[in-house]
Amino acid sequence: MVVADGKRWRFAMVCSSNMNRSMEAHSQLGRAGLDVESYGTGTHVKLPGPSLHEPNVYDFGTPYGAIYDDLRRKDPDLYKRNGLLPMLKRNTSVKLAPQRWQDNAADGVFDMIMTFEERVFDLVVEDMNNREPKLMKSVPIINMDVKDNHEEAGVGAKLAVELCQKLQVIDGDWEEIIDDLIREFEKQHKRRLAYSFAFY
Repeated sequence: MVVADGKRWRFAMVCSSNMNRSMEAHSQLGRAGLDVESYGTGTHVKLPGPSLHEPNVYDFGTPYGAIYDDLRRKDPDLYKRNGLLPMLKRNTSVKLAPQRWQDNAADGVFDMIMTFEERVFDLVVEDMNNREPKLMKSVPIINMDVKDNHEEAGVGAKLAVELCQKLQVIDGDWEEIIDDLIREFEKQHKRRLAYSFAFY
C-alpha cells in the first residue's frame, strides 16, 4: 500500500455504543483534518440511567438529538451532572446518529480501524473475518484500551489522532513498519496496544 502525496487514509473509530470514546475520537480526528467515521458494536446503545439496573437503551440510528431530548425530559439535572447531555450535544455537532459497525459494509473500505476496548476489538476482528474478502486489501485493526468516561475519552482521542497521523504519512507498506511504530508509541505513551489485520 503506497501512500502517495495527498493520499488520505480513511479511519474508523469504534467503541461499544458510538457515544463517548469513538465519538470523541471522531470529533478530534475530524478537527485535525483526517477522514474519519465512527461506530459501535453493541446490540443496542446503552447509556447510564438513574441506577445500574436502569440503563437508558436506544436503537442504533436513533438521532443524538432525540436521545438528548429524551434524557432532558426524564431528568435534566442528573444527565447534566453526569455529563450525558454535554456529550450528546457534542455528538450532534459531529453526525446525526450512532451507527453499528456490523451494519456498515455499505460505507466502503477503511485504511485503519481503531477500537477502544478489548471486547470491541474482538467483535470487529470477528466481523471482518466473517466478511468475504473481495479486494484483498489488508487493513490494520488496532486496539487501545480507554476507560469509558469523559476525561479518559479525551486523552484516548488525542492519542488516536497522533497514531493516525503517524500512519497517514507512511510511504510504503504499513505491514513493514507497524511493529516498530506500535512499539515506539507504547514506549512513549505507556499504553499497551493490540493489533490484528483483516482483508477487504
